[in-house]
Amino acid sequence: MRSNVIETVLGAVVLVVAAFFLYFAYTTANVRAVSGYALQARFASTGGLTAGNDVRISGVKVGSVTKAYLDPKTYQAVIEMQIDSQVKLPEDTSAGIASESLLGGKYLNLQPGGEEEMLKPGGRIQYTQSAVNLEDLLGRFIFSAGGSNANKGGDAGQGQQPAAQQPPAQQPKADPSKGLLNGGGK
Repeated sequence: MRSNVIETVLGAVVLVVAAFFLYFAYTTANVRAVSGYALQARFASTGGLTAGNDVRISGVKVGSVTKAYLDPKTYQAVIEMQIDSQVKLPEDTSAGIASESLLGGKYLNLQPGGEEEMLKPGGRIQYTQSAVNLEDLLGRFIFSAGGSNANKGGDAGQGQQPAAQQPPAQQPKADPSKGLLNGGGK
């Protein structure tokens, strides 16, 4: 009977500690939904950006991606987002998809412009930059590095005059009887 009470109390303590950690993670991770006004942006590629990802300005979360879908007419990716109502964005704001790290984690990075007119709720960000595909960049780098060396063999020297052949410079013969310290090694 006594062990049942101890197990119950211990289980309750574990649940309280787990609830504390969940509350702490929720408040520090800033995962609350952002209420504000809706904006839209169109991209050639989202690179894995999905609903729920952050919208940031200078690394500070100002909104959330609410929806990502394909426009069937233009075949562009359409990103809809909610921006905090306290943040007013100029009409020439640009949007780019960025990575949090090399391992993944995408967010939408906004860079406000200098225009005096502000985007209205339901407006569209005109200037966008799609996600950079790391695999494509590595492939281009590898193939461009390999391609530049491959052409040097057969094409090297075309259009140039061959250098005149000169005999190698003659070195004076060393006298082995003098030893290394007396110039015999030269």
